[in-house]
Amino acid sequence: MLGRLAGFLHSHRRAVLYVTVAGAVIAGVFGSSVAQHLSPYGATDPATQSVQATNRFQAATNREIDPGVVALVNLRGTVRTKAAQDRVRQVAAQLRRGPDVTSVVSYYQTHNPDLVSRDGASTYVLAYFKPRSDTTLKNDAQQIENSFAGQRDVKLGGQLVANAQVNTQVSHDLEHAELLAFPFVFLLSLLFFRSLVAALLPPLLGGLAIVATFFALRIVASFVDLSVFALNLTTGLGLGLAIDYSLFMVSRYREESAKSGFGIEALRRTLQTAGRTIAFSSLTIAAAIASLTLFPQRFLYSMGIAGALVALIAATLALLVLPALLAVLGPRVNALAPNWLARAADRDARPAESGFWYRLSRVVMRRPAMIAIASATFLIALGIPFFTQVKFTSVDATVLPTSASARQVNDALNAQFPPNRGAPLDVVVGAPAGSPAVNTLEARINSLPDVSAVEPAQPAGPRMSLIPVAPIQTPLSTATQNLVRQVRAVKTPFYLGVAGETAAYLDLEHSLAVHLPAVLAVVVATTLIILFLMTGSVILPIKAVIMNALGLCAMFGILVLVFQDGNLEGLLGYQSLGALDATQPILLFAVGFGLATDYGVFLLSRIKEARDGGASDRDAVAIGLERTGRVVTAAALLFAVALGAFSTSEIVFVKELGVGAVLAVLIDASIIRALLVPSLMMLLGPLNWWAPAPLRRLHDRIGLREAGPSVVAT
Repeated sequence: MLGRLAGFLHSHRRAVLYVTVAGAVIAGVFGSSVAQHLSPYGATDPATQSVQATNRFQAATNREIDPGVVALVNLRGTVRTKAAQDRVRQVAAQLRRGPDVTSVVSYYQTHNPDLVSRDGASTYVLAYFKPRSDTTLKNDAQQIENSFAGQRDVKLGGQLVANAQVNTQVSHDLEHAELLAFPFVFLLSLLFFRSLVAALLPPLLGGLAIVATFFALRIVASFVDLSVFALNLTTGLGLGLAIDYSLFMVSRYREESAKSGFGIEALRRTLQTAGRTIAFSSLTIAAAIASLTLFPQRFLYSMGIAGALVALIAATLALLVLPALLAVLGPRVNALAPNWLARAADRDARPAESGFWYRLSRVVMRRPAMIAIASATFLIALGIPFFTQVKFTSVDATVLPTSASARQVNDALNAQFPPNRGAPLDVVVGAPAGSPAVNTLEARINSLPDVSAVEPAQPAGPRMSLIPVAPIQTPLSTATQNLVRQVRAVKTPFYLGVAGETAAYLDLEHSLAVHLPAVLAVVVATTLIILFLMTGSVILPIKAVIMNALGLCAMFGILVLVFQDGNLEGLLGYQSLGALDATQPILLFAVGFGLATDYGVFLLSRIKEARDGGASDRDAVAIGLERTGRVVTAAALLFAVALGAFSTSEIVFVKELGVGAVLAVLIDASIIRALLVPSLMMLLGPLNWWAPAPLRRLHDRIGLREAGPSVVAT
C-alpha cells in the first residue's frame, strides 16, 4: 500500500503541493479565528451534585448562582461620603447596562458590612448574569471589561472576567511560544539536517499541521464546546510531531538515496519503512490522547480531541505532503549546506557498527541485569515524591499573572475584606426562604465547626432558596472540604445540594477518579494492540507499557518537586500554588504515554527490520539503536524546544504541561531508550518476539506490515 502511495506521490508531486498550498490558505483564513469560538477552562461534570444544585437554582431564578463580575471600587474617602455613594452607583448602573446582566448588588442596597474593606476605603459591586453558555458569558465579561477601560478607580474581577483574561493570556502565550520556538527549531534543524533546505522542512510541516488543526478545531467547535487551552496542546504537539516525522522521513530518504539514488525507489523504501513507522506512531499517540474524551470535563475532552486531530494530521502531512516535496527536491534536499556541516553529510549511510549508539548498546548488553535494575531504581526513586506527598488544587484567578485585574481583585478580597465571602458554600435547598425548616437548617449549619458566617437565605422562587455559607479556612483547604462534606451529610426532608468552588473541586476529584480506570484501560489496551500488530510479539508491547509507566513515574515526581514544592520558581518565573492542578497529571499521562510510545515505535521498527533481515537478536538491537540513536536524540531535543516554549507561559498550569511533556520526552529518549531497552532485550533474548500460537496466526493474517523482507543496513 505504501509502495503504491509512493508511486502516486512521485508521479503527481507538483499537483499535491499545489493542493496543499491552496488548502493551507483556506485553513489559515478560516481557522485563524478559532480562539474566539472556544470556551474557558471547564472542569465540571454534569452528573455531580455541585453542577446539579447550580442548575436547579438557575432554572428557578434565571440567574447564575455566583456573581460573574466583581467590580472593586477604590473610594476617595470612605463609604460614608456622598461622593463614594455616587461613584458606586455609577459603577452599578454601568454594570446593569452590560449584556446578559440580570442583577447588581452593592453595599448601598444591602448595607452588608462584608462588602466594605476593613479600612472603609474600598467596596465591591457584584453583577449577576443570566444562565448562558460559557463562551457567551466570557464574551459578555470581555465587553464589560472593555467598557471600564481607563477607569483607574475600578478594577474588575470575578469568574467571568478571569475566564476572559485567561483566554486573552492563552492567545498571547501562544504567539509568544511560537515566536520563541520556531527560530530555535530552525537552528537546531539546521544542525541536525546539515542543510538549509532540509532544515526548513520541520518548521514548514509544523506550521501546516498547526494551521490544519486550527481549521479542524474551528469546525468541531461548531458542534462541540471546546476549551481554549486545546490550542496550547495543538501548537506544541503539532510542531513537535512534525519535527519528529520530518526527521525520520528525511533521514531515511537520505539513507535510501545513498543506495539507489534520488528517485522513486528511494521514496518507495522510505514510505515502506519510515512511513509505516510514522503511521503506527500516530495511531498510538492519537489513541492515547483520544482516551481523554472519556472524561466529561471540557478541559480534558477538548485536549483529547485536539491531540488526536493534530497527531493524525501531522502524520497525514508527513505521508502525503513531505514525500511529494522530497520528490520535487530530489538531491536539492541537501542543498545550501554550510561547509562545516557538509563534511558530516554522509553519516546517515555510514556502517551501523561504527557509530556511538552501536558501541553504547554493546556496553549496556555486557551487564544487562545491573544496568536494568539501576535504571529502573533511579526512575522509581524520582517518582517517590508523587506517590508520597502530591497535593492537588483547581484553577482560579490565582493562575493569572499579578498584572491581571482579576488576580488583583482576588488578592484584594482575600487581604482587605472579611475572609472567604467571595467563595462561599452555595447551599441550595428545596424549601422557601424564611420558612421554619430553612431557619432551622441555617442554625444547624452555623453550629458546624469551620463556619465563619451564614447569610440569611435568599429566595430562589416559591419553593427554593440559597444559603451562602462562608468558611473560616480558605477555599479548597482540608477544613473547608470537610465542611462541604458535613453540610452535604445533613439530613433534611427536602432537597439539599452544595455548590461553590470547594464543592466543585471535591466533585472534580470524584469524577476524575471514577473515569480514570476506563481511560487507563483504553490507553494500555490500544498500545498493546497497535504494538502487537506492528511487531507480532506479546512481550514487547507489555514491556513498552511498563517502561512508559517508569518514565511517567519519574516525570510526575519531578513535577511535584518543581511546581508543588516551589523549586525553580525564579528560573521558570512562577509562584507555586503548593499543589498541582488536578487535571494536569491525567493530561500529561495521556500525552506522555503517547510520546514515549512514539520513540519506542521508531526504535522497535528498526530492530525488527534488522532482525527480519537476518541479524541476531543482539546485533538487531545494536543496529536498531545506532540507526535511530542520532535521529531520535535530535527529535527529542527539537520536541523539547517546541513544547518547552510553553514553560514561558504566564499561567502556571500551562507551564506544568510544557515542562512535564519535555521531561517525558527527554527521559524516554535517554534513560529508557539508551539503557532500559537494550538491557531488557538482551535479558529476554528470543523471548522478546514470543506470542502464543493463536496470536501468531492472527498476526500473520491481519498484522500490518510491508511485503518483502528488509535488508540489514550495514
